[in-house]
Amino acid sequence: MAAKKFAFIGAGSFGFTRKLVKDILSFPAFQDATIALMDINAERLDYIYKAVQHIIACGKYPAKVIATMDRKEALIDADGVITTILQGEIDVWQNDIFIPKKYGVDTNVGDTRGPSGIFRYLRTVNPMMDIADDINRYCPNAVFLNYTNPMAMLCRSIQGKYPNMTASGLCHSVQGTASMLAKWIGAPENEISYTCAGINHQAFYTEFLWNGKDAYPLIRKAITENEEIYKEEIVRNEMFLALGRYVTESSGHNSEYNAWFRKRQDLIEKYCLPGTGWNPGEYAYIVSSYRNRENTWKDEIDKFMSEPADLTRGFEYAAYIFNAIFGDGEMFKFNGNVRNWNLIDNLPYGCCVEVPVLASPRGLEPIAVGKMPAQCAILSGTSAQIEEMVVEASETGNKELVYQAICYDPLTSAVCSLREIRDMVDEMFEANKDWLPQFSK
Repeated sequence: MAAKKFAFIGAGSFGFTRKLVKDILSFPAFQDATIALMDINAERLDYIYKAVQHIIACGKYPAKVIATMDRKEALIDADGVITTILQGEIDVWQNDIFIPKKYGVDTNVGDTRGPSGIFRYLRTVNPMMDIADDINRYCPNAVFLNYTNPMAMLCRSIQGKYPNMTASGLCHSVQGTASMLAKWIGAPENEISYTCAGINHQAFYTEFLWNGKDAYPLIRKAITENEEIYKEEIVRNEMFLALGRYVTESSGHNSEYNAWFRKRQDLIEKYCLPGTGWNPGEYAYIVSSYRNRENTWKDEIDKFMSEPADLTRGFEYAAYIFNAIFGDGEMFKFNGNVRNWNLIDNLPYGCCVEVPVLASPRGLEPIAVGKMPAQCAILSGTSAQIEEMVVEASETGNKELVYQAICYDPLTSAVCSLREIRDMVDEMFEANKDWLPQFSK
C-alpha cells in the first residue's frame, strides 16, 4: 500500500498536533506516512516541526515530515487533512470576552456559542472556507477532520458548500465525559456503552450503560452522595439533576450556553468560580490561560523534546477514523458533526448535529438516533436554530440577522435588553471590522 500523506493546517496548535501525529504513526498502515505541517506562524511551525521529528525518532518510524507556510504544498495529494486553526491573535479575540462583559454577559471560554462564539465563527469561517476550497482543489478525495471551534457552525458551512466531501468535526468531550462518568461509578471503560446525540458541546447521553444495564441511577447516586464528585462538575451535575441526562462538555463551557448559572453575581459565585474540575467556569478563563502560555510554550516544547516521547495511542478520534477508511479497514464508531438529514427528529432539519458515525472503507455513515428527550432537545434546539441564523447571516452579509440571532441567546437574553444587545453587537462588529469581509458590502 502506498505511503499516506497527512496535512495539518494550523499545525502550531501544539497539543493537538503532537497527540494526533503520535496516534497516526501508532497504526502500522501509517508508519511510513508523510506528515505535512502548515502554519502561518514561522516560529511555531519550526518548533512543531522539531517536535514531530522527535516523535518519529523515538518511534523509529520510517515516516517523514515537512514544514511549510504554503497551504497548497501541504494539501497536494493529501489522504487526510486536520484543521486546528485560530483566526487572529489574542489581542483580537479577547474582545469576544471583554465587550460582552461590559453589557453583563459573563463569559468563560466563548469559543462555541453566545456573542463570543458567534463572532469567533464570523472571523474563522473565512479562512476555513478557503481551506475547504483548497481541499476541493488539491485533494478532493481526502478525509477532512476539523478540530477548530465553533465546531457546529464551521462544519455546517463546510458541509453546506461541499456536501460530497468526506468531512466531519471532532471533539473529545464525548469520550472524555464518558470516561469521567465511568470513573465516578467505578466501571471499567471497556464495559461502558452509550448513545450520545445533540449538537457539539450540547450533546446528551440518551442512554449510558454498564454491561448493558442503565447506569444513570449509579451516576445520580455518586453525584448526590459524594460532595467531591458534585463539586467537580457542579454546573453539569446541576443540569443532570434537573434534566435527567448528562451533557458532554465541561461546566465552564455549559455555564455559558443557558440562562441558569451566569445571569447574577451570586449565581456566578456559587457555580462558576475557580475550584475543582478541569474548568469550573471563572470569567475569561481562556484569556488568562492563553496569556500564561505566551511565555511558557517554548519551554514546554523544549522539555518535550528533552525526554523520550510517550508513544501510547490516545483517545482522540482522528487517527482511528483515518485507519478505518484508508488504513487497515477496521471499522470505528465515533461521535461526529454532520448535517441533520433525518438523524435527530426533534432538532432542525439540516442543522449541524453531533451523532454516532461509522467510519469504514465506505467512508463516513451517520447513524440516526430518533428523538432526543424533549427537555434536552429544547436547549440544543434553541442553540441549533441560532447557529442556522448566524450561518445564513455570514453567507448573505446580513448584520441584522447576527443581531437577531444573539437576541435569542439564552444567557444574553437573560441579562440584556434588546437595545443593550444592539449596542453590544454594534461594538463587536466595530472591533472586528477588519476581520469580517463578508459584511463589507
